[in-house]
Amino acid sequence: MLRNRLLLLALLTVVLAHGQFTDVINSNRPGKSMAAFSVGKSVVQAEGGTYFFREEHNLLQTTSTGLGLEAVLRWGIYKEELEGIFETQYQGDQFVTPFGTENRRSLKSTIIGAKYLLYDPYKNYEEKPNVKSWKAKYKFKWRQLIPAVAVYGGVNLNFDNPYTFESDPIISPKLMVITQNQFSGGLVLVTNIIADKVTTDYPSLGGVITLTRGFSEKWSGFLESQIYSSDFYADVLFRSGAAYLVKENIQLDGSITANLKDTPTVFYASVGIAWRFDDNYKPVLIRSGKDKDKDKKGKKKKKKKGKKGEKTVPQPTGTK
Repeated sequence: MLRNRLLLLALLTVVLAHGQFTDVINSNRPGKSMAAFSVGKSVVQAEGGTYFFREEHNLLQTTSTGLGLEAVLRWGIYKEELEGIFETQYQGDQFVTPFGTENRRSLKSTIIGAKYLLYDPYKNYEEKPNVKSWKAKYKFKWRQLIPAVAVYGGVNLNFDNPYTFESDPIISPKLMVITQNQFSGGLVLVTNIIADKVTTDYPSLGGVITLTRGFSEKWSGFLESQIYSSDFYADVLFRSGAAYLVKENIQLDGSITANLKDTPTVFYASVGIAWRFDDNYKPVLIRSGKDKDKDKKGKKKKKKKGKKGEKTVPQPTGTK
């Protein structure tokens, strides 16, 4: 009964939230999926939060209740498509078993990785907006079915972690394929296919599917499903929440997570913030094929004028 109420509450969070997906800050919070696009060259973005959780394992008769902190640092390096990512999670809980109680505190996960955008279906694509027709502006377009594609590679660092299996090595790989579709009406679909700790005794395969919907200039809501599949832990988690855009570079968020099974029953409640620092960012001009053709024609005209003996006057440099 409790699980059913929690799942119903998760659905209502999105139904009642009034929000809008925005490209302004490009935050991965409050969901657990990773978007295909980076934060931008020279941009640094911090994302973090705190969470409360409770897990009850009916078969083993154990209960774990506690709090955690999670932080992500993203920075655009070298070029627009490349992003470095540092993730860490610290957790403290009270672990109750039929044989006693244990208080645990440790880094639950630490991951260092990088993401690269391989393909953007809208790069070098120019579409004239139809401002006169609302129907034409928001109608379905077949190009929306073509996703942006990115790849991620990283390493897990294990520092005597009580929350993982005993044979987990100090370093293990994490690989991911990311797709992202932008649909009309403020809908965004992100999919992550994940191969984690593939060289260890308990490799994990899984994925995350996130559907985000924007409802206004400030609010957005999302639904998410996350799958884990390994001999150490297997589960399907359902997550829902909302985000509020405080400023162009600051976002607040909240979410809840629950599952369907009782080995263990899982409940998480999380709140957090994303903050982008982009003072050093220089916008990259993406030129369409038509613009490039115009440039070529302009260069040819200048060459013809030069042959006729016309002089060119040097222009002053600097900004107005």
